[in-house]
Amino acid sequence: MRRLVTPPMLAKHVLAIALIGGFLALGWWQISRASAGNTLSWAYAFEWPVFAAFVGFLWYREIREALSTPAVTAPEAAEPVKEVPVLPPVLGTRTPKIGSGFRRPVLVPRRATAGAAPAAPDPELDEYNDYLAWLNANPGAKASAYPGRRRGPG
Repeated sequence: MRRLVTPPMLAKHVLAIALIGGFLALGWWQISRASAGNTLSWAYAFEWPVFAAFVGFLWYREIREALSTPAVTAPEAAEPVKEVPVLPPVLGTRTPKIGSGFRRPVLVPRRATAGAAPAAPDPELDEYNDYLAWLNANPGAKASAYPGRRRGPG
């Protein structure tokens, strides 16, 4: 039960109670407006209690989840944490935090080199690109009207 009185759970309890109370108060207010003759308020009179019930459901689910997770206990004989040596900077990497002990790679887009072989042709990709080009050229047409791939001479 201690898991239900931690600061994050207490904040959730306060928020849930405030929301449920506020939604029910808004529902009561809409009922008073609806009984005064505002017909649109009848819809809101039923909507606000549904919102309150949904918050109650989420609150119940949070409590069940907190109670079903095993309690975290401190290990009795914890091994000392080994310090990771800080490596010198490597080209293309950066350290997110000074002294963090790890490097995170930076993604750099690759450039085509002059001697690289061109990619092998992909007939399915070419056909799909033809289909997209046809759809772009015929914006009002349906996809079922696509005549098929136009093959060049050869």
